[in-house]
Amino acid sequence: MQNRGGAPLAFTNPQVQRLRRLIGQRRARLDDGAFVIEGAMLAAEALAAGWMVEAQYIAPGATPVAGPPTFMLRDGVAERVSATTTAQGVFAVVTTPPADTTVLQHAGFVVVADQVTDPGNLGTIIRSAEASGADAVVVTPGTVDAYNPKVLRATAGSLFHVPVVAASIGDVRAAGLRVIATSSHRGTAHTTADWTGRVAILAGSEAHGVDEDAPVDDWVRIDHRGRTESLNVAMAVTVLCFEAARQRDAR
Repeated sequence: MQNRGGAPLAFTNPQVQRLRRLIGQRRARLDDGAFVIEGAMLAAEALAAGWMVEAQYIAPGATPVAGPPTFMLRDGVAERVSATTTAQGVFAVVTTPPADTTVLQHAGFVVVADQVTDPGNLGTIIRSAEASGADAVVVTPGTVDAYNPKVLRATAGSLFHVPVVAASIGDVRAAGLRVIATSSHRGTAHTTADWTGRVAILAGSEAHGVDEDAPVDDWVRIDHRGRTESLNVAMAVTVLCFEAARQRDAR
């Protein structure tokens, strides 16, 4: 732990090895029930949102956030540990909250990422969901880990303000939510679809979209004016999230 005087403590090799595992391996994050965020801004966001920060590791010259036990890294270690090209110098180990699918029982507006594999896309989906007032984000089996460092950066802190739960499309429907799937070519125009009531936006993988035989209640499309066949999945979710928010505010 941090000493009484508040000065950072020296790290140990096992601690650094754990940092590397948590940053680089999904299995390690699952086994340890923890993940790593890089940068003082995200660390402060996690603390402000009430997440448990176990410890922080700082490079020489970096400024830690107030509160968690602090360990000082030697020169060059941050660059070897970081998942970014330019290390930010602050690594916070955060406890993963327990999985709680019961949030779906009370949610009115949910976004479901089904087999979305690109970290930047999932991060943007979480960010748009939180910004538009969604009650939860669901990640189905086959979707990239929500605590992947690239996902965390893409959320810009939104992950700490909206529940992200692992569940299936069937779980979402069993919770009483109407599931509306996105499509590039079929269904109702997104501006005329009904986004009120208890509803879930379902977006599929980058390569194949939502399976044609997925257990959904309805399909929507975003009409295009140009030659592009389809939008990027994160962009499409953003458009739908804010149309849903507009309708829900109006009602």
